[in-house]
Amino acid sequence: MVNVTAIAGDIVTCDADAIVVNLFDGITSPGGGTGAVDKALDGAISALIADKEITGKQGEIAMIHTLGKLPAKRVVVLGLGKREKLSANVVRQVSGAVARYLKRIGAKRAATLAHGAGIGGLDAGTSAQAMTEGTILGLYTFTQYKLKKNDEPAKDLEVLEIIEQDAGRLPALQAGATKGTLLSEAVSIARGLVNEPANVVNPVKMAEVASDVATKVGLGITVLGREEMIENSMGAMLAVTQGSANEPRLIIMDYRGDPEHPDNNIALVGKGITFDSGGISLKSAGGMWEMKGDMSGGASVIGAMHAIAQLKPKLNVLGVVPAVENMPSGTAQRPGDIIRAMNGKTIEVDNTDAEGRLVLADAICYVKEKMGAKRVVDIATLTGAIVVALGHVTTGVFGTSQTMVDAVLAASKATGEKMWQLPMFEEYKRQNHSEYADVKNTGGRPAGSIAAAFFISEFTDGVEWAHLDIAGTFMSERTQGHQVKGATGVPTRTLIELVEQLAAS
Repeated sequence: MVNVTAIAGDIVTCDADAIVVNLFDGITSPGGGTGAVDKALDGAISALIADKEITGKQGEIAMIHTLGKLPAKRVVVLGLGKREKLSANVVRQVSGAVARYLKRIGAKRAATLAHGAGIGGLDAGTSAQAMTEGTILGLYTFTQYKLKKNDEPAKDLEVLEIIEQDAGRLPALQAGATKGTLLSEAVSIARGLVNEPANVVNPVKMAEVASDVATKVGLGITVLGREEMIENSMGAMLAVTQGSANEPRLIIMDYRGDPEHPDNNIALVGKGITFDSGGISLKSAGGMWEMKGDMSGGASVIGAMHAIAQLKPKLNVLGVVPAVENMPSGTAQRPGDIIRAMNGKTIEVDNTDAEGRLVLADAICYVKEKMGAKRVVDIATLTGAIVVALGHVTTGVFGTSQTMVDAVLAASKATGEKMWQLPMFEEYKRQNHSEYADVKNTGGRPAGSIAAAFFISEFTDGVEWAHLDIAGTFMSERTQGHQVKGATGVPTRTLIELVEQLAAS
């Protein structure tokens, strides 16, 4: 992982393999650090602007060879886009793009100006944090299963120095870089779990990873197996796992940030289906490989807990992952089965591919009844319907507590992980009506995401609850900005931000 640090100095005299300066769209005469570099290059940047070879459009990258005029061999000019549209997320995106460019040109050590700090309207800490997240997450790779050629030259960007002449801003810049590194580590944990194949990450392995994280950062951890689930009458979770040869696990990571006030708490409950074949209601073959990522909600919770333990917010946080595998077999649950959840409610299984809501039901019941959770946010790759509604850009948010929904949306706005609230009008609830049980686990095709949220709400009495459907955002089909092809790690950073904001309030 690249080391991002803030140091005092002058970008003009820096002897890094490459230096990065920035430019807003529409600027014809660069100022500040970019202007100083332009002057040292005898106006080369200004000349290229005049020739319209450099425009400053967001994400534009241009390289100039210094030919001995500067200690650095190369200057990279990075476009920040329109000044009025600059945000931390823009900085995050362009930082990811330029980091990959620096790697491609073989720069091991690079230096950069702080993008948007001061003249761009961002404070120094926010700028450095966004730059660090963009750099580290933009360089993320998952290649451990590929054979590497021995003659391939090492091209990893190892060090990125944020150069600052104003010593007064250095502490904020370094603090931002440190936090950005921590959050990037958290996201990388989530991405790594999701990208792993299901023959490696099964429920037992997921519990081992969570235990390793908990030990490393000093969290409490409890892992329940099949026998404990039977003792706690967790019939919904047991029904999903009964078709699999892999043993189920209920993972509970415990951070006590306010031990004197046990009710000042929140439970983050992440769906952990390590592979979802659909069960007897078998999915189609096309794209089924992505269902190794049906534990993305749980992965984001494990990643978030890694950072929460080190940020030390004054809030008690439970990170909960019901981890099971949903497989078809002679012992699998069937459509038409009636099962009983931990709270005693009976469920008619209309479709065995609607299994995520079943494991969430028992997990939420457990943290309410056994752990005293007062607030619950669940995170799940729950429905294909949310992809139809919001595509692959936005996570759907639902809830019975508008206070919790608003808190989630505020956190997502701060992190740039786009989210949107969908309605939970009572008229939708009838879709889950069953003739034979208290509730049915699917509500048909219309408003499928809302019906799924209403199902989960059957098990949330007594808590402030919000639900995040990340089925459209857990995986990216292309590399752009700080997102790379494959697992996104969404919404790890939002969960961390949510906890911090709740603790602060």
